[in-house]
Amino acid sequence: MRCELLTLEAASDAPALTTEIRSLAATRESVADAVSAIIDDVRARGDAAVDQYTRQFDTSGGESRSFRVLDSELHAAAERLNPAVRAGLELAIDNVHRVAQERVSSDRLVEFGGHRVALREVPVGRAAVYVPGGRAPYPSTVVMGVVTAKTAGVAEIVVCSPPGQGGELDRAIEAACALAGATEVYRMGGAQAIAALAYGTGSIAPVDVIVGPGNLYVQEAKRQVFGQVGIDGFAGPSDLLVIADDDVDVAPIVLDLLAQAEHGPGTLVVLVSDSADLRERFQRRLAAAPETGATAVIVAVQNADAALALAESFAPEHLQLVGEHAEALARGVTRSGCVFVGANAATAFGDYIAGSNHILPTNGAARYASGLTPRHFRRSFSEVRVADATVLAEAAAPVARAEGFELHARSMEARIRDNQDS
Repeated sequence: MRCELLTLEAASDAPALTTEIRSLAATRESVADAVSAIIDDVRARGDAAVDQYTRQFDTSGGESRSFRVLDSELHAAAERLNPAVRAGLELAIDNVHRVAQERVSSDRLVEFGGHRVALREVPVGRAAVYVPGGRAPYPSTVVMGVVTAKTAGVAEIVVCSPPGQGGELDRAIEAACALAGATEVYRMGGAQAIAALAYGTGSIAPVDVIVGPGNLYVQEAKRQVFGQVGIDGFAGPSDLLVIADDDVDVAPIVLDLLAQAEHGPGTLVVLVSDSADLRERFQRRLAAAPETGATAVIVAVQNADAALALAESFAPEHLQLVGEHAEALARGVTRSGCVFVGANAATAFGDYIAGSNHILPTNGAARYASGLTPRHFRRSFSEVRVADATVLAEAAAPVARAEGFELHARSMEARIRDNQDS
């Protein structure tokens, strides 16, 4: 594995070092033009374009099957699923639901005397979950996306994932769709799938929201269709930053870094430590790791404060804190998709079973974005009822006139009780 050694001279240099580390991975700009061409083609030719790109990118030229996976196929896959895998998925479904349920808000009412404002939340009608399938199948992503959408109250939950060379979806993905409660499943992936979901084709109805991780092409496609549909954000490729004390057990932490590196090209795994001995031990093990296309970075810092400054600047998808001093930094963390604290809190638990969601902001987006929650599938709005308009109209009409909107002012003043009587 490619392993870079970098040094943070001072906490104030964290932004510059963040830029250097991020530059080691490909950026969305490198695929923007290709993605734009695919989206335009799908908008123009619909199903025919999706079929062409499926054969080109997914089935190695072989004939693609019908896009829609039948419900009978999904249930048959669930019945044939390895019992241990099924038990794991069912526990994950329960855990993700329990955490997501705590984030669903009920309607609230704010009373002002003469008027009131009701704060309401409703689910979108139709949402899609993109599930990667190129390097490996991700039934766990089915759970993260579908269960969260279902908990949010979405009635129509679409899953799409790229088929393999035989034109079929992985059976574990199909089984997870049946167990989690997807209402439609499609054999398609890449930027063409995102375009089909956003704009619709002859056989695929458009959705309101698209969420899910994926490669640069998928994430750039989501970015380009945003506005036509809602999206969760930029969710891929993956990254992990670990801050570790000098006395930690190296072996499991190396496994944590290598586990994220399994996600392949574009992935960044970063080890931060003020211990030269620890950094050397990690360097030897990471340098000898199998090639995955991921990039490992080892950063020397002077102290824990500098480590936290780098983490806050880097805004990692996953932040892992291991060791007494590193774990004490948790209360100061404000920029991370998910924080894993302690030697037993492997990032992989968040990927599969802990109940936190693994669809998280990447590429530093944790500065402003959050991991997937029911709120990504719900929209809020206000409902206003006015019993006595006098106080509001008398206060707001001068403001409207100051903005040059005379009719706004007169519209409000017409509701003053004395004016209505005259």
